[in-house]
Order: sequence, then structure tokens, then C-alpha cells
Amino acid sequence: MRSTYIFGHRNPDTDSVCAAISLSYLKNKRGENTIPKVLGHLTRETKFVLDYFHIKEPEYLNNVKVQLRNVHYNKGVMLSENASLKEVIDYMQQKHCTAVPIIDDKKHLKSLITLKEIAMLFIENSKDHLYTSYKHLLNSLKGTEILKFQEEFNGRIIAGSYQSQTFIETTPLYETDILIVGNRYKVIEHALECKIALLVLTNNFTLDSKLLELAEKNKVSVISSSFDTYNTCNQITLSNYVKTLLLNLAPFTVHELDYLTDFVEESTKKGFTNYPVLNKKNECLGLIRITDISNFDKKDVILVDHNNLEQSVAGIEEAKIVEIIDHHNLGAIGTSIPINFRSMPVGCTCTILYHLFEENRVPIPPDIAGIMMSAILSDTLLLKSPTTTELDKKVVEELSKICGEKPDEFGYKMLEYGSSIEGMEVEDIIFQDFKSYKVGNENLGISQIITMDFEKMKENMNEYINKLNEIAKGNYSTVTLFITDVVKNGSYVLYNESSKSIIEDSFDLENVEEGIFIKDLVSRKKQMLPCLMEVLERKS
Repeated sequence: MRSTYIFGHRNPDTDSVCAAISLSYLKNKRGENTIPKVLGHLTRETKFVLDYFHIKEPEYLNNVKVQLRNVHYNKGVMLSENASLKEVIDYMQQKHCTAVPIIDDKKHLKSLITLKEIAMLFIENSKDHLYTSYKHLLNSLKGTEILKFQEEFNGRIIAGSYQSQTFIETTPLYETDILIVGNRYKVIEHALECKIALLVLTNNFTLDSKLLELAEKNKVSVISSSFDTYNTCNQITLSNYVKTLLLNLAPFTVHELDYLTDFVEESTKKGFTNYPVLNKKNECLGLIRITDISNFDKKDVILVDHNNLEQSVAGIEEAKIVEIIDHHNLGAIGTSIPINFRSMPVGCTCTILYHLFEENRVPIPPDIAGIMMSAILSDTLLLKSPTTTELDKKVVEELSKICGEKPDEFGYKMLEYGSSIEGMEVEDIIFQDFKSYKVGNENLGISQIITMDFEKMKENMNEYINKLNEIAKGNYSTVTLFITDVVKNGSYVLYNESSKSIIEDSFDLENVEEGIFIKDLVSRKKQMLPCLMEVLERKS
């Protein structure tokens, strides 16, 4: 069963992480195969919550781009280096391909043999040597087994096609030789007496009892070919092990984890048609052709706590979004097919998930109830934020009964631990919960942290301002950092220097200075973002 990734936004907060874990639990209980993921490092607060309720931290998801393993290429198309040349040709016809990866017994790539190279072999190479098995000879010659004393043959190919006496007098025979001959008694007898390795009889000829006895005595293997001498000489070459004919010993290979877009770009430069695909163990998995690139499976994903492209995982445009559960305003994510979309005007995604558990009649275990309650308390600032609804309060009450924690006591403990900035770099603090928004032709960046340590931040406030200025130069018109103090029920504001008038107009203030405290300003979604967007839209 294919896996579906569930994840929240970049710079994950407690809601996005706990929502992904909780929804994955619900989906899997219903028989689906989902995996919760995160798009960045967890905050101190989120780590505290997961550790407190003994929940494993989700793995990091770098992107959801289409990889070569998602492409419907010729998986399993390869042959052993001990296959015969005839098997290679037959295999190409069967698989409708013009090349075949050649592997050793550990599936490591030895070569890539193409139809063009095989054609050149017949044009340019000599056909006077054979290294193959008895089995391959029977197959290539459509032959009949008469005597077999060895499994492999490695020696000269000699055709006894001229006068018997001349052949006997002028052609010395050795124990490794392979002789092709028709109904020529003296030549056959001479060859058997010389104890050659293999006698190939043409036109379905066989040996009389005397010659058969001599062959057995001298341990000469014998095969009867269904072809005449001329065609037997041509067909016997096809029985050669393909490893004796390897030409392209260092073919250009690709990896199953390579991105499809990178492969298309690279293949355009290389100009080849066929590429062996390898895995982490350097094992060959098959063959990908340029014609395969339009047939692939997108990765199935479910988005929680966001529905905006800028806030989602890299490569989201290449994925198949199957569901979105969110409590924010609608962003710019489109889908090619109808999907399940659940949006509610509540303070937290986990409030919506509580109702999904109820609708699907799946009991919520204490640990999942604990992280869901934590998410709601975090997103609503202990139910004090303007985003808080009566529904959030009711769900917190129900979840607290299941997990056995008192919301007020636990919530304050969680925020106190999570709000500490001890040991954190300025850049880490700003990007801990940073979100980007598109406003007309402008980009708006809003960072928010919850802490009671503003006085400590004030000591090096210039560093924060310089970093915000630096971020703004990277393609933002306005970049802000809101330092929210839950106890004081308000936020201190830092901003890039060119946005002073934007802050004043947005919050109806005069003579704004860096670090100004705005009472009752705690919600990014309902207070900070709408005010800033209104002013920026008016100015654009």
C-alpha cells in the first residue's frame, strides 16, 4: 500500500506537528497508510510536548519532488554477465528495449550493452573464439545433446569445411578447440583422437557407434546442430557469454532517488537514450529511457495547519494533494482533482481533528489527547487569544479529561519552557515561527515568538533589527518580529527600518520606535496579518 505523507507548514509550531501526528494516527486506525512528517526543526515548546506525552518526533521531510523511483521505468530489466548474446537479443525483443544493463551475481552493474553495439560486433569482430556454456550452445544452435563432459568451453572455433586430408595435415587441433563439421568421417575421427573440447555436428548429423565410443573414451563433448555449416558458424557466436563482449564498461548511470527534473536536464546534456538505475547499495534496479519520463506517480500528501504554497514543502507542485485540514484563511494552493478540504474558523487545527475523531468513531488515546490539547493551548495562548472560540474551549475541556492534565497548569508549564530563548541565536529566534505572505506584488514576512524574556532580547535589539533588514533585502518589503508576552497580554514589535510607517498605519500609532509594546495584540492570524495586509494592499 502506498504511503501518504501528512505534514504542517515550514518552521513548524506545536499545532502543525501535533496535528500531523494526530491525523496520521486517526487515518491509520481506519486502515490507511500514512506517515507524519515535519518540514523543519522543532521548537523547544513542541519538543517539550512530545517528550511529556512520550510521542516519537516525526522524521524530517525535505521535499516531495518526483524521484526516478516514482517513474514507471523498466524495473527489473537486466541480465547476468553469464547470459548469452542470443539471450540478450531475445530479451531486447521481449522487453521492447534497445539496451540491457549487464550485472554480476551481486547485481552490480558491469556494462550497458546496446543493440547498436551488438550490430557492430557482427560487422567488426572476429568469430574465431568461443567462451560459453553447453546450455547456451544448445539454445543458440537449436541443438541436441549427444555427449557432455564439461559445462563450459573456452577456446578456438574451427570450421572443418575444406578437404579432409588437407584439414588433417594443415590444422593442428588442441584440447580446448571447438570444431564445427558436417558428415565427414575422417575429420571427425581425427578430431576425436586429438581430444578436442567440443565437436559440433551440423544438419542434425549424429555419430555412429564407433565414433561415439571414441568420443566417450576421450571425453569429447558432442552437440548436433539443426543448422548447416554456414549458419552454425554464425549462430554459435551468439552463444558467447555477454561478459566476453562488454564494450561500454562505464555507462552513465542514475540513482533511484534522483529527481525527475534533474534527470531530464542531465539527459538533455548527455544525449543518451538509455540509463541504468542504481540504488544505495549500488545494485542495478533496471533501465530508464527518455520515453519513460512522462509516466510517473506523484507522492500523495495531506496538508494540515496551512494551505499556502509559500508555507508548504519544497516540490509541493509536483505532489498529489489528497486532503487539506486547516483553520487559516484560504491561500493559493490549487489541485487537479477534487479533494477533501476541511476548514473551520477555530483557534487550532487540532480542534477540527477532535471532531474528525468523533465523526469516525475512533477513540482518542491519552497521549494523542495530550498533544492535541497542547496544540490548542499553544495556538490560542492558553485560550486568551482573540482567535479562541467556544469550540476550542470545549474541546480542551474534553481532551484534558482523557489525558488527565489540567489545562491551566500544564499550559503555563508548556509556555514557560517553550518561551525560553536561552542559548538561541538571533536568526534562529526570528525563523522559529516565520511565515511569508504575498500582498499584491509585495512580500510580507511575519515572525512571532512567545516569551517572557523581552528584557533580555532588548540588550541586543540592534542585532535583531539588522537581521530583519538583511531579510528584507532578500525580497521582502516588510519584515516584522512580534514578541508576544502571554502574561502581559500583548506584543513587542521589531521591524525592518523602512517599514516604520507601515507599522504606524497598521496599528494606528504615532512616532513608533523599535520594541514598542502593543497591548492586546497577540494573534498573528486575526490581528497582526489583517492589519498589515490592509495597509500594504492600499499602498501597492
